[in-house]
Amino acid sequence: MNAEAAEAPVAPGRIVLVTASHRVAPGLLSWPAWQTLHGADRVLCADDGHVQLPYLREAGVRVEIAAPTAQELVDACAGGRTVVVLAAGEGDRGLTDGLARMAGSGRVQMPDLELLPGSYDLPGARLLDLVQVMDRIRRECPWSSQQTHKGLAKYGIEEAYELVEAIEEGDRDELREELGDVLLQVVFHARIAQEGRQEDGEEPFSIDDVAGTIVDKLIHRHPHVFGDEHAETPEDVKAHWLRTKAVEKKRDSVTEGIPLGQPGLALAAKLASRVRTAGLDVPLPSSGDGEHAVGYELLAMAVRAEAHGQDPEAALRAAARAYRDAIRAEEDRA
Repeated sequence: MNAEAAEAPVAPGRIVLVTASHRVAPGLLSWPAWQTLHGADRVLCADDGHVQLPYLREAGVRVEIAAPTAQELVDACAGGRTVVVLAAGEGDRGLTDGLARMAGSGRVQMPDLELLPGSYDLPGARLLDLVQVMDRIRRECPWSSQQTHKGLAKYGIEEAYELVEAIEEGDRDELREELGDVLLQVVFHARIAQEGRQEDGEEPFSIDDVAGTIVDKLIHRHPHVFGDEHAETPEDVKAHWLRTKAVEKKRDSVTEGIPLGQPGLALAAKLASRVRTAGLDVPLPSSGDGEHAVGYELLAMAVRAEAHGQDPEAALRAAARAYRDAIRAEEDRA
């Protein structure tokens, strides 16, 4: 009987690599992670400054500060023991590579290997990284640290145009990149605003204030989603939106809030849209054969396009791209 017991195979044990996202508050671990940590024979962590350590110790989990090699970790599992490794960051590449080499050799009886995410990133989590990166750039970059809202304004316009071009060209890789460039402008301006100078009467605000403002606005302007109103068609939604904006802004004119600095055709179409939505009957002005006669002709064309549900600015850009292609074709033939 004793001989049979001596010949019985030794259970290889279990290695659990617990990872946690640095974008989630320390201590907020999944229930399977907490169960595994409490039930382990040993819990190891190579980093004595790991953000999870105070919370684990407070919960009664004994953590040893150690950086075992793959072989040492396998040996620690002998006899069927469970060893948990609290990974640095989101993983420990060196250790996992070592375990993979041992398993691939076929000469070692390996313990069960398990990767257990202790916390997961929520959608939008990488935005936290962007905020942190922007904070550091603002502090340490000689150029970025000197920028102002006015100095950056031109880049916002350029990036918006490049985004529109990516959309119209149908280039998804370019679209992803240009969306990031536009997002950078938002985060950059918010970071500058966070430093608002009290001596100039500026009230500081942060990216959280920016996000909170638009969240509140979206909820308020979508009562058919977050409230008791109903909207069955896109037209119903637009009507809700316009009514809500009218109450919020308390405008004296339908032209208020229209930026006059936007491209001319877009400006003309926006004015026409406001007039049509308000049910006003405003005749188009005429300059006869004056200096700006062509402008009035373009105005009339933009108004007609808007009335037919077309974007005159986009239409002109499409025509310009076709003209550009024709120019290139002619150059190739020359």
